[in-house]
Amino acid sequence: MALPHTPESNPIDYIDEEDFIALEIPHDVDGERLDKILAAALPDYSRNRLKAWVEAGAVTVDGKVTKSRHLLRGGESIKVFPQEMPEQFAFGPENIPLDIVYEDESLIVINKPPGLVVHPAAGNWTGTLLNALLYHYPELKHLPRAGIVHRLDKDTSGLMVVARTGIAQTALVRQLQERTVGRRYLAWVWGEAPSQGKVLATVGRDQRDRLRMAAGSSQGKPAATLFRRLAKGHFLTSPVALLECRLETGRTHQIRVHLESLGFPLLGDPVYRKRTPGAAKSLPFERQALHAYALSLQHPSSLETMTWFRLPPADLHGLLAQVAMTESDLPQEAALLASIQNDHR
Repeated sequence: MALPHTPESNPIDYIDEEDFIALEIPHDVDGERLDKILAAALPDYSRNRLKAWVEAGAVTVDGKVTKSRHLLRGGESIKVFPQEMPEQFAFGPENIPLDIVYEDESLIVINKPPGLVVHPAAGNWTGTLLNALLYHYPELKHLPRAGIVHRLDKDTSGLMVVARTGIAQTALVRQLQERTVGRRYLAWVWGEAPSQGKVLATVGRDQRDRLRMAAGSSQGKPAATLFRRLAKGHFLTSPVALLECRLETGRTHQIRVHLESLGFPLLGDPVYRKRTPGAAKSLPFERQALHAYALSLQHPSSLETMTWFRLPPADLHGLLAQVAMTESDLPQEAALLASIQNDHR
């Protein structure tokens, strides 16, 4: 039964009180689902919000908590206790420590730890890098996304740049669009990876699994990843390689998807695991072995090319011995700077 919405014909009368909304259900409303009644009676609230309130126990029918699909018989008294939704707190400051690599009046460079989500979203409304930035740099509340111009996956560690002014944000976004920001990653992969290579394959949402991205998708966007092998190793009898990856584009999960498409999935990756050897079950490493170790860009104000370098965090250092590699296999800052200078010639 469709419920009319005009005031003179609406069979449900509700009173907005201080702590709750009271709904008196007429006796001729029989067999209607609670969620439909709520949606018709409270059009100012979305169906998803009303459903969340029901599931949170913030809606009672004759004093009892029930489910969204509960069938009404007519004559019930319903109370709705409006709840603040988590997204209302998403852009609040939180005292979360940050590893600041560099800062000036235009930008901030951060070494993001694994496990830190960059931007609030469903399932992670608080405890993000954005929340931390708003605490340590309150002025960022005036900028879109608190100055964030690019992201790293939650469990990827490494360097990120954040703008401190609108002018700097515009300049950094333009550099990202023009592909002039240098981003280099260290990736530990399974398999006999070649000495170097380049992956040219679109990256788009996997049509069979919306939580994954897919390489070669007809609906994807062009993406390019260059890589070179820095070291070889092994875990048990399975070969492992340490790769340096350079991004020419910045698609979601790009390195993880591209390398898996070649048959070289990242160690520890919980999502992209095709052709992962059986030995992976014995490796005590539970995040994708990926670290953004170098970042270079043109400073928005001085126009100087600047480069920052950070070796991997402790968990990846600990991984080295497990896969028969050593600290000497990691890139050195002097060699990196020389390589970047050569790129800009």
